[in-house]
Amino acid sequence: MSLLEKLKLRITGEVRPEHLRRGELGEHAAKKFLQQQGLKFLTANFRSKRGEMDLIFRDEDCLVFAEVKTRSSEEWTRPAAAVNAARRRRLSQCALDYLRLIKNPPVKIRFDIVEVLLAGGEVCEIRHLPNTFEMSKPFRYR
Repeated sequence: MSLLEKLKLRITGEVRPEHLRRGELGEHAAKKFLQQQGLKFLTANFRSKRGEMDLIFRDEDCLVFAEVKTRSSEEWTRPAAAVNAARRRRLSQCALDYLRLIKNPPVKIRFDIVEVLLAGGEVCEIRHLPNTFEMSKPFRYR
């Protein structure tokens, strides 16, 4: 959340929607978890015209594009199931935009999903699913 958004919320007294608060909590927990696993944090919430990437890390010689899915329940389906073909395509396009921004370095890339489960508004479980999917066709990198 930008400083301007924080000030606006404080002045107006508006409360952020629950799903946004949960998502922010999940992204923060996922970032901390991946850093503890030895990944080097690069950026969060990278936006381009074609989409948004939740977290971007470096894992040795590999760029890691991480999609975070936060849920308070698994009654219906696993959180990772929400990353369908259309979402994978948008993530691939966004990753290409990020790679262009950093001048297309000769690196490996991978797409991870991090599932964050909440109970009573607190993080109760984090699951890291590395290399969950490949860049969607017809896109490719190097």
